[in-house]
Amino acid sequence: MAVPGDPPNGTPEGIGGGDDEFRSDEYRSVVFDEDFVRAARIQEFSAQERMGEHARAVRSRSVWSGGGAGHRGGRPGRGARQGRFLVLFIAVAFAAAVYLGLRSPYAAPPEATAQPLTSTVVPLAPAGAVPGGPPAELYAQSPAADYRVGAAGITLPAVRHTPHFTDGQVLTALSIAKDYLVQSSLDPDVLTGAATRPVRVLLDPDQLAQFDRSMTLPSGDGRHAATGWLVRFDPGTAVVADSRVRVSGTLAFEETAPGVLEVTTDHTFVYAVRPATGAPAAADGASLFTVRRELRLRFDREDLGARRAELASAYVMAGPQDCSADPAAGFRPLLAGAGPTTVGPAASDPYASGHPRRAAGLCGVLATPEAPEAPGEQAPSVSPVP
Repeated sequence: MAVPGDPPNGTPEGIGGGDDEFRSDEYRSVVFDEDFVRAARIQEFSAQERMGEHARAVRSRSVWSGGGAGHRGGRPGRGARQGRFLVLFIAVAFAAAVYLGLRSPYAAPPEATAQPLTSTVVPLAPAGAVPGGPPAELYAQSPAADYRVGAAGITLPAVRHTPHFTDGQVLTALSIAKDYLVQSSLDPDVLTGAATRPVRVLLDPDQLAQFDRSMTLPSGDGRHAATGWLVRFDPGTAVVADSRVRVSGTLAFEETAPGVLEVTTDHTFVYAVRPATGAPAAADGASLFTVRRELRLRFDREDLGARRAELASAYVMAGPQDCSADPAAGFRPLLAGAGPTTVGPAASDPYASGHPRRAAGLCGVLATPEAPEAPGEQAPSVSPVP
């Protein structure tokens, strides 16, 4: 009779039957009695214990660990060495970038405080009677006949970089200098004294207190003359009769110190003026008033970014005026028909090219250069700038 667990077709041929035949001689002598089996304690090991001393399947990602996971025999693994190399490479690249930034020729130097403006305003007395007539005729008979009109007469020079300023930064400085000239010499509200903000917004903040005092309490002390900052006519004396102001001059630039760009402007402005309302009427209508302005404007990178300037110095000659009049608050033109008054120590020609001949004292004589010989020599007319 088959025993449960036997093969269904019986024991294969050649293999003995019975349990005893499957036991080896080694185990036949081993007998566990009932008390031994009951006393045996069954213990199941955890997965960690079953692994014993084998390494963990997942390595540590730490790149600084000197042993443990990811290492064999206390030596760093390949991933750790690569991580250390990557961190070292980034540190070296960052240090090189910082070094090159400090060595760059366009690196920004420490910012300096803007210095106060120093200005000189010299009135020019007429050498003879002041000519009068319609503005167009006066211009045609003067050296200003070939001058351009308004902002068109303020032309920029060729732009080139300097050791610490790019071409674009130089162009920005020149553009700001031109804006300053336009706002301080041609703006109708500035000329009448009705506004100062168009000029003020173009100045370095360190100079605003000096500028404000010059506008409210002008003085001829070399620091607080309103006419050192801008062109202004005494509203009780004269007003501009023709908005087509004639302008001619030059701009130049140079880097005077690392991070300091200086622009020098030298321009002659010729205004046709007439008596203000309530002032004595001129015999022959309008007359010409000439202002020669030589300015030095300084810029650092902060000024260029904010589109502002530091006005370092201003040398101004203006006439015809009476030398006894103080031009600090505003110019007081001698109008058409007025004769010569106090004679200055030397003649000064505000129309002369190059650096103006500076008066030896506080007043000069307005020289009267000859007008162009023929209208054909005049420069092409230019439409007025709004």
